[in-house]
Amino acid sequence: MARVLMMCGKGGVGKTTVAAATAAACAQRGHRTLIISFDLAHNLSDAFDVGQTLFDQNRGRTRRVADNLDIQEIDVHQDLQRNWQHIQKFTASFMASTGMSDIVAEELGVLPGMEDLIALLYINRYVDEGTYDVVVVDCPPTAEALRFVGTATALSWYARKRLRVDRTLMRLTAPIAKHVSDAPLPPKEYFDEIEQLTQQLQGVDRVLMNPRITTVRMVTNAEKIVVKETQRAYMYFNMYGIVTDTIIINRVFPEGDGYLKHWAERQVRYMNEIDEHFSPVPVKRLPLLEDEVIGIDEVRKMGQMIYGSDDPASFFVEARPHTIEKDGGGYVLRVRMPFVDKAEAELSRADDDLLIRVGSFQRHVALPRTVARLQTGSARFNRDELEIRFVEANS
Repeated sequence: MARVLMMCGKGGVGKTTVAAATAAACAQRGHRTLIISFDLAHNLSDAFDVGQTLFDQNRGRTRRVADNLDIQEIDVHQDLQRNWQHIQKFTASFMASTGMSDIVAEELGVLPGMEDLIALLYINRYVDEGTYDVVVVDCPPTAEALRFVGTATALSWYARKRLRVDRTLMRLTAPIAKHVSDAPLPPKEYFDEIEQLTQQLQGVDRVLMNPRITTVRMVTNAEKIVVKETQRAYMYFNMYGIVTDTIIINRVFPEGDGYLKHWAERQVRYMNEIDEHFSPVPVKRLPLLEDEVIGIDEVRKMGQMIYGSDDPASFFVEARPHTIEKDGGGYVLRVRMPFVDKAEAELSRADDDLLIRVGSFQRHVALPRTVARLQTGSARFNRDELEIRFVEANS
């Protein structure tokens, strides 16, 4: 079974370079390695210095850059044209009906989150087929990465709850709708491709949430705003059931006198906070380098600096972030939610799902049938865990 490493972090922290270094270190260990990027602003070709032109993404296909190492920068338009033409055609025609020029409609005719779905499809395929030993995912900035994690669950919910209903409604209302609006309606083939997409995504959520396959590595800087965002992302990944097994602090200033003395002292304070907040997750420090990290040789050097003698494909933390256990006549769900106050967490139920909302993010926790039939009872925080009790209706 392939190992999946999700490299995440706030924009500008050096995440792509650290992801490239991680992939290069895996390849040097003899692992068949792919690093895949689904950020619309790709930088992998730049990091490995292999792009021939400004927008050379190899048409979204894999490209060999070193022994045991391939890169892939997803080109959502190319993938849609190759595999999902009816989805693209409908969204483009819908936008054109609003008055956009055809070329603008074609450029923007991509469903929101489609790049996430295509990345998930590739990951699912590579894991199922055993194409690679390690898949390193260079995620977009933190908020988009969190959306990526929930995309498979959301589409699965749509396929289970709404797809058949939407097909029926579209068939029944189409004769009327064409007389009252110029906007096109999705054809049968559109729904066929959505259903096919859903089928190909089956099981990918279990891949991402299996701590024996997937872990997150958070890249951060020793700065207050960045550390705060890293804390929030760490908590949200815990909510989604994904283990974070390493924190990498990038661009650590050297100690000493001079212009950077104050910055270096402040970084020490934030690094101590990181050690305290994220324990027992190991924290690695990467110094501010004298030059850019461009090309395979420099990327490999960075990989050595990060991991040393450690195998980067190892599991540095293996604890599950949530569990469900029988307790007396009911069950208790324990979800790791560090840095969250009780007043910030909101709970609700939707059919067989428990919804946990913190801030603007929401997690659907699918409950086993034996738990879903119960009522949500009390909830409390026990250190950094949210404990939710499920009880019989008359308890």
